[in-house]
Parts: sequence; C-alpha cells; structure tokens
Amino acid sequence: MSDARACAHNGSHHHAHDHGRSGHEHEHPKGVRGLVREIFSPHSHDAADSVDAALTSSVAGMRVVKVSLAGLAGTAVFQLVIVAVSGSVALAADTIHNFSDALTAVPLWIAFAVGRRAATRRYNYGFGRAEDLAGLFVVAMIALSAMVAGYEAVTRLIHSVHVGQLGWVAAAGLVGFVGNELVAVYRLRVGRRIGSVALVADGLHARTDGITSLAVVFSAVGVALGYPLADPIIGLLITVVILAVLATAARDVFRRLMDGVDPSLLDAAEEALVGRAEVLAVRSVRLRWIGHRLQADAELDIDPTTSLAEAHRIAHDAEHELTRTVPKLDTAVIHAYPTHEVAPAR
Repeated sequence: MSDARACAHNGSHHHAHDHGRSGHEHEHPKGVRGLVREIFSPHSHDAADSVDAALTSSVAGMRVVKVSLAGLAGTAVFQLVIVAVSGSVALAADTIHNFSDALTAVPLWIAFAVGRRAATRRYNYGFGRAEDLAGLFVVAMIALSAMVAGYEAVTRLIHSVHVGQLGWVAAAGLVGFVGNELVAVYRLRVGRRIGSVALVADGLHARTDGITSLAVVFSAVGVALGYPLADPIIGLLITVVILAVLATAARDVFRRLMDGVDPSLLDAAEEALVGRAEVLAVRSVRLRWIGHRLQADAELDIDPTTSLAEAHRIAHDAEHELTRTVPKLDTAVIHAYPTHEVAPAR
C-alpha cells in the first residue's frame, strides 16, 4: 500500500502541538500543600531559561491580584473610617463595593495558582477552567454589592439620616476614585493582554467602584448645598451603575464558560490556513478558551496523492502558522484528509 493510500485508510493525519507545557515532566506538589505552595511560592518551569507564554501570563495574573488586593483593601479601610463618622449612605455603598472588589482578588489568586498545575489523568485538559469559575464568583460579588447598596439607599430614603463631615466624605470619595481607577486600568490592561475574562470582569468591577466613588463626591456637594436627599438618591444611581456592569461581566463570563470566542479570531485562523499552498480546502476550524489560553482544532483537505510524511509536514506547518497568527493559542490539533475522504463523525 502506498503512503497516500495508508493516509486514506487511517482516516486522517492529525498533528498536535502543545505550546503550554513545553515538555516539562517534573513533579508538582499535590493536594492542599501543593496548592498553598503554588499560591505563595509560584513554581517555575524555566530550568533552561525558557519561560513559556502560559506560565508567564499566569504569573502576571497573580501579580495583578496581589497588588490590587493590597491597594483596594487600603482604600476601603480608609473609606470605612469616614463612613463611621459621617453616616453617608453613598459612601457606605461605595465602601461595600470596594470591599467586595478587594475580596474578588482572593479566588482569582487561587484560580491562577490552580491553573498552573500540571494536567492529570482525571483532568487531562489541565486546570485552566478554575479561572472561569473564579469569574462566576466575581459576577456573584458584583450582584451582591448591588443588592446591598440598593437596600441601604432605599432605607435612607425612607428614614433619613444626617450626614456630617462632608469634607472628609468628599475626600474619601476622591481617594476611592483614584485608587479604583488605577487598579481598574492595571487589571484591564493585563487581563486583555493575557486573555483572562475573569480578570477583565474584575477590572470592570474596579472601574465601577471608581465611578461610584466619584459620585460620592457629588453626593457630599449636594448635601452641603442643602439637598440632603442627594445622598440616598446618588446611592440608588450607584446601584444602577453596578447593575449595568453586572450585565456586561455576566455576559462575558458565561460566554467564556460556553466556549464562545470572538469571531474575528476564527476568521484569522481560517485565513491563515486557507492561504497555505498545500491546503486545498479548510473543512472546519474550532477554537475554545481554557482559562486564558486558546485551543484550536482544524480539519484540512489535502491532495490524496500526498505521502504520509508530507501530510505530517503540512499539518505541522499549518499548526505553526496558526500559532503565529492567533494570539494566546496554546494547543493546535490539525487533521489532514485526502480530498476524497469524508471526515469521521464526532
């Protein structure tokens, strides 16, 4: 049997290349002790000074959550002191949101650490989905902060409370705005760079906190000008803003959990494969996220007279073209079929 017939008989030639593991075979600590060690003393795979993209992005994500946790916790504590002496419901709503935002860094931190662990026979795709589950926690915390802020605002509309120390309230709101916006910019920039929808959602959460903190300043100004209802009314407006961010964050997180991808990424992958001379047609291309890394699966039509060795080279070259073209692509599986052959049912 010729090489070409052997290829047809076998159903397909498929080539897989994993860019996220880099062939590291050393053992990782297991269990609770291993997880704690990964969080506080991240394991490195750069024995030969070669740091793979997946590891680098996870380290960047962990750095972001550590820095933002410290920054937002400090901001929230400062605001809490002012709430205690002023009685401002707008500032109370903002402080609650700041505390919840700081707490969302904890599951993200754990998720980035878990996602770095090596795949097992039970979890043979690895643990990248932990990051998406952390995104659900972020969404839940945004929803909880909206409910608490709304409840407090309605309560103060019914039972008015004197707001004092207006200068300090305004100062606390300004500090909250600056602190949250800095954290938001940091989270969003790194989250988009490494492809982490959970980190981007948390960045949107922080940006909302910044906007609501700025609203607190206007609340203090309104009360100072003789409009005491400005405080609970702005508290309600803050709730509406939080709900708007909740809708965006929930959409992005659930889309990721359902293996949704930006169609432009799929277009880029298809164009990269169609442009190769040896590829007669592209039957299908599929992409999905696992954590903040992409996986690809493609089926190509090639000349039926192609030898098995040549088919392997075509698939290998196509895989490298995908890796070069599609950002954040970790793993690609390429199936090359002779043109007369029907792809197997999946």
